[in-house]
Amino acid sequence: METRIPKTTAVMSALLRADFTTLWRNRRSVRLVLLVPLVILISWKGLVDKLGGVFVLSSCITIGLTSIGLMGYSSAIARDRDKGVFQRLRVGPVSSWTIMISRLSAQIAMIVLMTILIFIVGFYVDKISITPIGYVAGLLMAMVGGAVYLSLGQAIVGRVKNPETVNSTTRLVYFVFIMVGMFGELEMLGNEIGQVVAWSPYGVVRKIQAGSLAPGAWKLETTYALLLSLGYTLVFAVLGIKWFKWDSK
Repeated sequence: METRIPKTTAVMSALLRADFTTLWRNRRSVRLVLLVPLVILISWKGLVDKLGGVFVLSSCITIGLTSIGLMGYSSAIARDRDKGVFQRLRVGPVSSWTIMISRLSAQIAMIVLMTILIFIVGFYVDKISITPIGYVAGLLMAMVGGAVYLSLGQAIVGRVKNPETVNSTTRLVYFVFIMVGMFGELEMLGNEIGQVVAWSPYGVVRKIQAGSLAPGAWKLETTYALLLSLGYTLVFAVLGIKWFKWDSK
């Protein structure tokens, strides 16, 4: 009897359909992840004149990327691993890399959607307008920044097996990044903390986001931030792959 192995393209297509269907069925949690940066964007309308539209947009996009990578991606991976979804997938003729590429593709779509929504709300509600090149570059840098937080989420879910512990850990990291990051950049926690925040994952992602939204303001420091963002992604990804187990036992 002949065994037919499906083509990689067919497998990937089926996985993508399944992952996007899962996102649609969990649209309530998806709405919450997307709502956080939009609410902050609307509430910061009064800060546009004081801090600048680019600062407000870049901060809200960074917060949204943190939500997707930590609150969305890692929690979903931990939940599916605990339910044995990955183990069942690996029984079939499915390569491990296709499973993760499919999951990451769904998250990239979330990043694109979130960024576009922030641009739209920023334009129509906060009256923030930037150049067309700024919008395109901002979207590209959002994916780079998203890679930082997706890889960090992968490292957390790789190191921690229990899904409840993963949720509590990601919430703690999210809180620290957002609260310390925002207050540190506004120089409300002192110069030393401000310098640490500036080169933390939160700080470098916000720097490259701000630099991309206003390409004329891109400087050497922004390039360093971009290189460090790629470095963070590489380190977190390597650790996440090394630590990750396909089952929760």
